[in-house]
Amino acid sequence: MKMKIIFFSLSLFLITGASFAQKKDVPKSIISDKVGIKKYHDKEELDRMQKGQLLELYIERIKLLVKTLPYIAFATKPGVTMSTLGIPNTKDNRATLDDEYEASDAFLETTLNFQRTMLPYSDKSNLVAAIIFYEDTMKMLHDYSEYR
Repeated sequence: MKMKIIFFSLSLFLITGASFAQKKDVPKSIISDKVGIKKYHDKEELDRMQKGQLLELYIERIKLLVKTLPYIAFATKPGVTMSTLGIPNTKDNRATLDDEYEASDAFLETTLNFQRTMLPYSDKSNLVAAIIFYEDTMKMLHDYSEYR
């Protein structure tokens, strides 16, 4: 009985270790799967929103653009991996992409801290115009992908 428990524990340990080891070599997605707009808004709808709602929507749009625009030469939609694009899935390439993600996250964190501090002082009409501009930019990315 004791031998069965030891054997089962050892087997479980080896299987777990092997599954984690394999995940390191999985091709990385260029654009995160979490990127996307659930809903586009029109001016009338945005005009009816409270300023706090507009601030959060504005910040959400900035996140989407920062996580998408630098990569449009590769892809415009989430889920495209390095391997899909013919980029070798090497340790160096994965590390380079990880470095890019870290740099983007640091930039985004600084930008969002600034936005959360300063944005409440902006005019509501400017927020509405900026959100419409950002959403139009995201729509143009979908058009861009159709012309390639």
